[in-house]
Amino acid sequence: MNMNYFIVTFGCQLNRSDSERIASVLEKIGYKKSSDIESADLILVNMCSVRQSAVDRVYGLLNQKSKAKNQNYKSKCKIILTGCILKEDKKKLKNKADFILDIKDLPKLPKILNTKYSILNAPDYLKIKPKYESPFSALIPIMTGCNNYCSYCAVPYTRGREISRPAKEIILEIKSLVKKGFKEIWLLGQNVNSYHSRIRTNLPQISRIKNKKSSDISGKFVQISDVNFAKLLKMVNKIPGNFWIRFTSPHPKDFSDELINVMAEGGKITEYLNLPVQSGDDEVLKKMNRPYKISQYKSIIRKIRKKIPGIALSTDIIVGFPGETKKQFENTAKLFKEIKYDMAYINKYSPRSGTVAAKLKDNVSLEEKKRRYEVLTEILKKTALENNKKYLEKEVEILVDSKKDNVYFGKTRTYKTVKIKSSKNLIGKFVKAKIISALAWGLEGNLI
Repeated sequence: MNMNYFIVTFGCQLNRSDSERIASVLEKIGYKKSSDIESADLILVNMCSVRQSAVDRVYGLLNQKSKAKNQNYKSKCKIILTGCILKEDKKKLKNKADFILDIKDLPKLPKILNTKYSILNAPDYLKIKPKYESPFSALIPIMTGCNNYCSYCAVPYTRGREISRPAKEIILEIKSLVKKGFKEIWLLGQNVNSYHSRIRTNLPQISRIKNKKSSDISGKFVQISDVNFAKLLKMVNKIPGNFWIRFTSPHPKDFSDELINVMAEGGKITEYLNLPVQSGDDEVLKKMNRPYKISQYKSIIRKIRKKIPGIALSTDIIVGFPGETKKQFENTAKLFKEIKYDMAYINKYSPRSGTVAAKLKDNVSLEEKKRRYEVLTEILKKTALENNKKYLEKEVEILVDSKKDNVYFGKTRTYKTVKIKSSKNLIGKFVKAKIISALAWGLEGNLI
């Protein structure tokens, strides 16, 4: 009998990438993707403990499904929970799922499901080849985990410390995807500019004496080079083919001039950057364990805009961090007005168990957090609209990613959403359009 699976994913692009690997494992052991959750024999929930809102949604979903099981609806249906899960959330949810799987133990999933198939030859789950959700846009984790221990963040407690994938492995994966016609490559990590790897290259005969390199155990003369994120980005940019490179997320503390120069010179690297600031106040940043000052952050932004004119900038913000005064919040609002972001991901603070900030008194009311959220959103609307109006009457290149009726939607190199009309099949293609209308959250254009 055929068994069907359905994956529900919460959280960031890394979780989405993990779900692609989960799907790959399930299909190798004979499961088929279900069109809906109700008809699935296996429900796999890939959750995120980073924000309380996501945890609440997972709890609601699992509560609903466990009640259905108790009423003998789809009684054979199994529920497996995985992803970024804090210990406290595991305790709360353990009776709602049949099994809780650490994402790093994904190679053990066939055994958990009592199948004979084994993938023990891939003990590192990131070596499992994913079932890419999109045929033209690929999510490529270059590292996992985080060493920064921001006081509010659960990631170091759910994903562990930083582990970088070998550069050679990443390059081979991207080369394969580009040959298959992929148009967009996303390099992912909790802090991509902490990436570090080493690469071995065989030295030609003439270089052996000059470099005086010793041979490896095979007797070949090799050169071992360190690869940081800037160098990796440069290597990806050199891969032949017509594709775009995007990445997320970097940390301001180690955003180097070398990285800015590579971004400016790399023709395939798109003019879009998410650079999380989290707060516009130095004192709040110190409490958050974010080791930079706002003056340093603004200096990085100035360098980036000087080297890459027209770059679109987004950021991440937390409002209502414990002890954040109205004056400190006003410094964040002031930063928004000064930087003029194209987009911002604004989050209302919620305590995460085990983090340093969870020990602080959550003394900003929910109503005040909502007010601060709305203040920043209004500033963002104005700056985003102001930035988008600069595109009017200009021609832009778009990678089309979706369609509704005869209306297509796609992204520019600067990650602006553009709506265009066409009777042709444009999904997954680069097209050009002339912008005729600008709103705060998107553009409208005519196909050229």
